[in-house]
This record gives sequence, C-alpha cells and structure tokens, in this order.
Amino acid sequence: MTAFLPDILGWERAWPWLLGCLLGGYALGSVPFGLLVTRALGLGDVRRIGSGNIGATNVLRTGHRGAAAATLILDGLKGFLPVVVAHALYGPLPGQLAGLGAFLGHLFPVWLGFRGGKGVATFLGVLFGLTWPAGLLACLTWLAVAALGRISSASALVAAASAPLWLYLLDSRDALWLVVLLVLAIFATHRANIARLLAGTEPRIGGRR
Repeated sequence: MTAFLPDILGWERAWPWLLGCLLGGYALGSVPFGLLVTRALGLGDVRRIGSGNIGATNVLRTGHRGAAAATLILDGLKGFLPVVVAHALYGPLPGQLAGLGAFLGHLFPVWLGFRGGKGVATFLGVLFGLTWPAGLLACLTWLAVAALGRISSASALVAAASAPLWLYLLDSRDALWLVVLLVLAIFATHRANIARLLAGTEPRIGGRR
C-alpha cells in the first residue's frame, strides 16, 4: 500500500488524501503537551513562566525535570507518529505532509490562538520518522553542543542545521525539501535567541549566563 498515493489514484484524485494527511498531522501536532503536563502536575500555566513558551526548555524552568522530560517525549512523538503512520498507509509523500502538518500544528496550535512552541522536539520527531539514523545523529549533535556550550538554543540551532547534512550523507534525500523548510522555520522561531547569542546574553542550561 505504500504506493497508494498518488501513484495509483493519480494527482487529481489523490489531493483530498494528501490534504487529510496534512490536516491529521496538524491535529496531533497542535496538542499543547507542555501546557497539559504542567497543569496536570499542578505547576500552573507554563505560558506565565520564563519565556512563556510551551516547549520542554521552558517547562524545565518550573523546576520539575519529569515534566520537562515528559513534554520533550510527547512533543517528539507528535512529530514522529504522523510521519510513520501516513507513510505506512499511503507512501512517502503523505508521510512528509503529515510531518509538515505536525510541525505547523506545534508552532501554530488552534487551541492557543496559533501561538505555540519553537518546534525543536517536534522537528526531531519528524526527522526520526523520515529517517531514524538522521534523527539520531541530529540528537547526538544537540547533546555534543549542549555539553560544550551549555546553551539550549545554540544546541537546537546547530542540531537543526546539521539535519540536511545528515540526510545528504545518508543518501536519504527524498525529504530534503521538507527538512530544509523546517530548519528555516526553526531559525525564524529562534530570532530572539539568535540576537541574545550574538549579544552574549543568552542564558545557559541551568540558568547561568
């Protein structure tokens, strides 16, 4: 069934299915797990803490490492699962569109007035779904940069920027267009972080500057 769309139906009949994969990915990606986890644990509204972001880095600022870890895993899974399911059912292009939808859902969740997270964990989940070795290498890049610089945003930016390179070296280039697009979006969501990095005022992991 992996050649079901659009090879069998043809583009003129496949587009509703493709749109459905995009919207299905968006629906899962828009679930604000950071907000749900912190509320469930009685930690308050994460949007009123630190940067106001709903991602794992800001959840960590509540002081609850378990909540941050849960948010990281769940945000990653909501990028991973749509890609894997849509690819298994309909083929690679629907899988890529589902991943794009999940990423956009995290950045622009309808439930929060289209104000979501910065997309790093969901991006890594999508990358794992597309090509798990590239996802693993990107995560290892994040860990290496974090160990050296102790700055989460720098680690995220370098890891994201490395992803197209890993795909190219692994000869997994079918989804290169999608990964480059998501990397550009991640740099856009990190505009303020980049400015602080250049000014030398970006906080380090653990709160140190």
